[in-house]
Amino acid sequence: MKIYVDGDACPVKAEVMRVAERHGLGVLMVTNQWMRLPAHPLLTIQVVSGGLDKADDWIVARIDSGDIAITADIPLAARCLAKGARVIGPTGKPFDDDGIGMALAMRELNAQLRDSGEIRGGGPPFGNKDRSRFLQALEEVIQSLKRGR
Repeated sequence: MKIYVDGDACPVKAEVMRVAERHGLGVLMVTNQWMRLPAHPLLTIQVVSGGLDKADDWIVARIDSGDIAITADIPLAARCLAKGARVIGPTGKPFDDDGIGMALAMRELNAQLRDSGEIRGGGPPFGNKDRSRFLQALEEVIQSLKRGR
């Protein structure tokens, strides 16, 4: 079991490392540009150049069932689910096979509404409740995978 983190805009890097350390799990922080993170024996930083989707492609090429992806990128979440991985958003919302189609459709609808000027801005700001939900969701997924579910 490994944890793959779509790292460029991930607000829960420290939380991922804290949980990974408790369980002795390797973390692959995948980014499009080099980032400074504290050295840790469980952490590998993978810089993938060549465009935004190249980091996503790198993750999808390596992730497997029994692994965990951390991403807010809905298309990446769908691709990881198709490989049998578990996927959690940074706010603690798990992506699953039952809901990924609706998430993709809502993403497309929101993009169209933003393009037409009907809606502006992004979602609500990331807060402590999101961080807490994320920690709980990650712990639950790891425990579930350890039990073979």
